[in-house]
This record gives sequence, C-alpha cells and structure tokens, in this order.
Amino acid sequence: MSAAAHSFVLPRPFLKWAGGKTKLIGQYQPYFPEKFTTYYEPFLGGGAVFFYLAQEHPSVQAVLTDINPELINAYCCVRDKVEDLIELLFEHASEHSKHNKEYYYWVRSRSYNTDTEKAARLIYLNKTCYNGLYRENSKGEFNVPIGRYKNPNICQPDLLRSVSSLLKPAQIQVRKFPEILDFATSSEDFVYFDPPYYPISTTSNFTAYSRDNFKESEQLQLRNVFAELSERGVKVMLSNSNCDFIKQIYSDSQAFKIVPHPKLIEISAARGINSKSCKRGPVKELLISSV
Repeated sequence: MSAAAHSFVLPRPFLKWAGGKTKLIGQYQPYFPEKFTTYYEPFLGGGAVFFYLAQEHPSVQAVLTDINPELINAYCCVRDKVEDLIELLFEHASEHSKHNKEYYYWVRSRSYNTDTEKAARLIYLNKTCYNGLYRENSKGEFNVPIGRYKNPNICQPDLLRSVSSLLKPAQIQVRKFPEILDFATSSEDFVYFDPPYYPISTTSNFTAYSRDNFKESEQLQLRNVFAELSERGVKVMLSNSNCDFIKQIYSDSQAFKIVPHPKLIEISAARGINSKSCKRGPVKELLISSV
C-alpha cells in the first residue's frame, strides 16, 4: 500500500487494558496541570492518559514505563518497527479467520524469538482473548481463554502508524514504579500513576501487570512515593479505588508532613472488564491529586 493510501486517524490506545482510562479523560481533564515539560507514566497499561496529553501538549517529553516486559516490548515495536508489525498482524488475522479457536490456542502456547513476533503475538491475543484481559499464571504464561468475537479487529494499520508517530520521541522502558524517584525532581515534571487498584471485593483482586499481586505493602510504598514527589514540587495524580483504605493512607498526616494532603476527587467510572456481566457498570473511583 502506498503512503498516499494511508488514512490518518487520531492516536489512541491500541490495546484493551484492564482499568483503561479512555472514557474518564473528560472527567480528568479539569485536574491536569496546565504547564509541565516532562510527563511520566509508571503504570503505562493502555496509555489513554498519555495519548490525550501528548496531543494536547506536543512539546512535552514523555517517559513511559511499566513492569510488564511484554507490554513495553509491544510499545517499542509500534514505535520502531510498525510496518513489520503490521505485516505480522495481517498474517495473524488471516489465520484466525480460517481456524479461529485452534489458531488462538496454538499462538498462545508458542514462544516467539524476535521482539516484533512477540509484540504481534501480544496484540493478536489482546484482540481475540476473553474481555481483552492480560493475565499470567504462576509460571509467567499468558492463560486467558479465547473470547467470543465474530470479527475481531486484529490489525488496525492506520491506527498503529498514527500511534507510532506519536511515540517516536517518547522514552519507553521496563521499570518498577519506585524508580520514578530517580527521575522526577521538580515542578516541571508531571507524574500520573494508574496502579492495580486496591480490591474492594474478593472478585476484584486482579492485577493486569504481572503474576505478582499488588499488595497493601505496595499501596503504602506507592503512597510514600507520591508524598516524596509532592515534597519535591512534582505535580502528581493517581487513580485508585474509592474505599476507606485508600482514603486513609492519602489523608495520613505523618506521610504528608511537609505538603498538604492531596485532593481526593470522586470520579464516575464503569467496570468494563469483569468475568460477570452483571458486575460491569457504574462505580465511583478516586482521583488523587497534588496539583
């Protein structure tokens, strides 16, 4: 296909990810800082906030990180090898249309050698698995069953090219969230955290990032990172469950001795990924902001 035949589409998330923020951007927008020079997102996931801010603030440098190496590899390949990736995804789409279930489980069970093959595998599985979940077993193996899609949109070449262009200047790395303290140092920096949410029911204790649970100790560590960044003057926002535990730790006077407690803002959200359709629906979440 010639370059002239390409259609431009606005960049947006190319993966469906648990806790994606695309539908919440309108509620978040009034709370985003007006000015900053570097944007950090330590729990990248689907990247909806990045895609919005990168288009609103095109001169801002973005540093995008996540603990999930498969996810980060996919972003890097979209940025650096998008045409090779598109070619592989068209191959996946062709085979899926012929063999569907058999092909899905064959791809799921396979290990691939090159970064581009691994990225194509992740995107293919994301587009065809149950509810777009990313879940690993104790061995680190992707173990989500196939979804019930008649015509999954496996390859979106124009979207991928658009995303690739937006990602070109971004730094994309595998990192743990506490490492943000090595980089964000001043009021010129803006950090948005979208961690695995604190579970408010026995069925919501799920982390989309790795096979390791995000425990209370990690939530407290994240709160401490938030507080330290705030003390430096860094602009910080964080999303999490609207529950007593999260409200308590972000209202702790011992943690926020030097700076005021962050603002706790209720956001109306919807559970888009849940194993039971009856439990998908409106829910209140917290947006926590030092801005």
